[in-house]
Amino acid sequence: QVHLVESGGGLVQPGGSLSLSCTASRNIFSFNAMGWYRQAPGKERDLVATLTRGGIRTYADSVKGRFTISIDGAKNTVYLQMNSLKPEDTAVYYCNANAGVHYWGQGTQVTVSS
Repeated sequence: QVHLVESGGGLVQPGGSLSLSCTASRNIFSFNAMGWYRQAPGKERDLVATLTRGGIRTYADSVKGRFTISIDGAKNTVYLQMNSLKPEDTAVYYCNANAGVHYWGQGTQVTVSS
C-alpha cells in the first residue's frame, strides 16, 4: 500500500504564489511518474502536471509558464510551485503516483480570491 501525504494548500490573492508538496511512503523513483491533478466544484478531475521517472515534464496548457513540478528524491517528495495564480486555479489539488496502478493523495484545497 502506498500513502501520499499532501500539504501546502490555502487561500491566496490573485497573482500570488503557493507551493504544494506530496511525500510518498516509498521510494519515489519506483513510480513511472508523479503528478498533480485538480478538481473544481462540479467539474472533472484534470491533469495539472506530471513528471516521469525519466525527467519528462507535462503541463496543462492553462498552467504552462506559471506552474513548475519538481522532485526531491532524497525526501520522496514531489512539489508543485504555483505562481501568478488566478481565480480559475481554485480547486482541490491531488497528488498522483503512477505505478501502473494509480495512487492518490487526500487532496488539498487551493483558493485564489481577493
